[in-house]
Amino acid sequence: MKKIAFAAACTLFTIVSTAQPHQKLHKEAIVIDTHNDFISTSIEKKLGFDQSLKGITHSDLKRMREGGIDIQIFSIFCDENYGKGTAFAFANREMDSMYAIIQRNPTNTMLVKSPDDLANAVKSGKLGCMMGVEGGHMIEDRLDYLDSLYKRGARYMTLTWNNSTDWASSAADERAKNNLGHPYGLNAFGEQIVKRMNELGMIVDISHVGEKTFYDAVRISKKPVIASHSCAYTLCPVPRNMTDDQIKALGKNGGVIHLNFNSGFVDSSFPAKNRAFIQRHQVEKDSLLKLNPSDFFANMRINEKYKNEIDDARPSLSQLLDHLDHIVRLIGVDHVGLGSDFDGINSTPRELNDVADMPLITKALMERGYSKNDIKKILGGNFIRVFKENQQ
Repeated sequence: MKKIAFAAACTLFTIVSTAQPHQKLHKEAIVIDTHNDFISTSIEKKLGFDQSLKGITHSDLKRMREGGIDIQIFSIFCDENYGKGTAFAFANREMDSMYAIIQRNPTNTMLVKSPDDLANAVKSGKLGCMMGVEGGHMIEDRLDYLDSLYKRGARYMTLTWNNSTDWASSAADERAKNNLGHPYGLNAFGEQIVKRMNELGMIVDISHVGEKTFYDAVRISKKPVIASHSCAYTLCPVPRNMTDDQIKALGKNGGVIHLNFNSGFVDSSFPAKNRAFIQRHQVEKDSLLKLNPSDFFANMRINEKYKNEIDDARPSLSQLLDHLDHIVRLIGVDHVGLGSDFDGINSTPRELNDVADMPLITKALMERGYSKNDIKKILGGNFIRVFKENQQ
């Protein structure tokens, strides 16, 4: 028996002693990803989170453990085809799916609604599952629906998705100068929604919103906001990224911008390459649009079918971290985090094929000279601060 115990101890020592420095730091840190679309993907494709889905999705329970994810915020999402009478119901359907995942995996997962829950999840070694509503259209212009989603566990809400609401304008609509039938930004009801979110302790998420909406939101909010999945416009000028002035305003607010891994938000040359790719398959895309009028999902299908073709255009992890460096230079290391958008995007940096690759970010940050303390802030500490301040 002693020989067996000694051999086991030697094996453990070998594993620990041969672990790379970045792996040790990644394990020490509380790793939080503020945006993952697995729930929508699982419903659409009828997949289980506790299945082995490597090569099918970016995420599953096993690979999240491999990637060292401690807390995952799952997106509660539906697109612009859902509206009054359907959007709120679909949001609840996705929440039901989240609850079902946790109920099926009680020893490996738990629902996180509070900072105390978050700490308990980390202490117990369970994956802490949080929820964020991606798109204000899901409350259907009703404050009681907002309250209901919060009660069920939603801890942030993105004020708009690509589609504007009756009370807030999106980045897509503002940049395209679309006529919404109402002024850009937040109207009086939109301001009321932000104030109600502050009262509830629900974080205001400004990813996807237009600049006018953004500035209205940071003016109205008395608590730090987040961009749950965005990058820097200066490095990649697409509507979904944040300008330097927006980033500075977010810093003054005390908020955090969480980097989106989408190739199109990382590399300024990728959108042109992607457009050329889509044009080569336009006939097939048009057929898909006849089945589902969502441009987003048609593009997803084309990318999945011709994965090797589009993969050649993917940016590097280094280019993603250039965005992080840019934000840090503007507002400091206390205001940046990770919001992968895994399972909601078609293309990621070459080194980040799925959630299991997350430790490579820690390695790259160490190579760039970030201190252990700063890396821990980036990986999750900054979000925890904002979460606590919103819950106070």
